Amino acid sequence: MSAPVFLADPGRLDGSRPGDQYVLEGGEARHAGVVQRRRAGERVDVVDSAGVRLHCRISTVEPGRLVLDIEQRTDEPTHGVHLVLVQALAKGDRDEMAIEASTEVGVDAVIPWQAGRSVVVWRGERAAKSRARWLARVRQAAKQSRRAFVPEVGHAVDTPGLVALVEAAVATGGRALVLHEEARLPLAAVDLPSDVRPTDDAAPREVLVVVGPEGGISADEVEALVGAGALAVRLGPHVLRTSTAGPVAVALLAERLGRWT
Repeated sequence: MSAPVFLADPGRLDGSRPGDQYVLEGGEARHAGVVQRRRAGERVDVVDSAGVRLHCRISTVEPGRLVLDIEQRTDEPTHGVHLVLVQALAKGDRDEMAIEASTEVGVDAVIPWQAGRSVVVWRGERAAKSRARWLARVRQAAKQSRRAFVPEVGHAVDTPGLVALVEAAVATGGRALVLHEEARLPLAAVDLPSDVRPTDDAAPREVLVVVGPEGGISADEVEALVGAGALAVRLGPHVLRTSTAGPVAVALLAERLGRWT
């Protein structure tokens, strides 16, 4: 069985090497020691949300504090393509279900979309609280799936804002794919950019996966997004819920990019 994962803030693991000790503190330490009842001698991983993974063994367990012996360090490479789920806001936490499952299958970022037919509306204080829930949901899903990277959570965009994101992604060699039940182009037939970075400092290209709300994407929205360079694509023979369409699409794209082989 793989070791459980605990999160450190980005940058906290810089300089950590095998043979060193790392002290896990705060909420993560309480969860490990009190909730999970981890004991000395057990294996755990600590990740920094940005690709660094420390393979550790627990040395001592104290209230709110675990001392870990670092046995190995892995710096996981970043991909040349960022899979970005643009998830329309949906009622009944279906949007949160979508970003949770997408995190588990490998999405790199999620963006909330205030679509025209979204029943849920993010405004003011509610927008901040709702985004905080998305951040927590993604964080927990990354831990559960043992990921060293925690997907970014963007701020909510309206349709004009999404059109701008599509234009930017396409202009830099990426793709924008609008999942639509009436589209003729299968997702499997879309030409994807390479997931290998030409150089270490090259910016990743984005593949945006746009999923509409329960009532679907309006014709005007499809027209605006396609006009900005997006492709309307068909996921498969069945119409999926807004909570499942995104994770299925992300999983298929991750497999095509070679991440699951």
